[in-house]
Amino acid sequence: MAPSRNGMLLNPHFHKDWQKRVRTWFNQPARKIRRRKARQAKARRIAPRPVAGPLRPQVRCPTIRYHTKARAGRGFTLEELKAAGIHKKTARTIGIAVDPRRRNRSTESLQANVQRLKEYRSKLILFPRKASAPKKGDSTEEELKMATQLSGSVMPIKLVHKSERARVISEDEKNFKAFASLRMARANARLFGIRAKRAKEAAEQDVEKKK
Repeated sequence: MAPSRNGMLLNPHFHKDWQKRVRTWFNQPARKIRRRKARQAKARRIAPRPVAGPLRPQVRCPTIRYHTKARAGRGFTLEELKAAGIHKKTARTIGIAVDPRRRNRSTESLQANVQRLKEYRSKLILFPRKASAPKKGDSTEEELKMATQLSGSVMPIKLVHKSERARVISEDEKNFKAFASLRMARANARLFGIRAKRAKEAAEQDVEKKK
């Protein structure tokens, strides 16, 4: 039980070797410099590819609490790549992340990510493997000269919030009873099965009476 008010501390143990049990963090500034140098070395190593890595899809956060927020996902589905006309093996070679486990639950998300892939493909500058023998789909020499390394994330996801304009409340909105409507909808959903069963039984009884 914790002591109350400004009383004496019971059984204090202040003679332990407390310095052994303290975690120090004196290497934090040096670690910061090391991480920064590692990032710069990686950027030089993968140049002219983007520093932040491959293109990621736009996905919704799970659960009803966060599903209004859109964020970057792990990778594009095979269905999205097929709709955009990109092969799953080619996608990884041109900086597109692929996630074969993800599934498309709605047409809206599928179309949004297909559009994202097509936009990326139109902006992409593809270097030929051999400068002397460029293949079909590789960028021209003028485009290669314009190429610069992207420092931020590739096509960042922007959350668009549509603000509602102020207007006069209508009479229908004033008379609408939200709580009663919700209760009625819940009751209708709960009693749907038993009402259908009763209606079926009543119809069968009417048929028997007519006989």
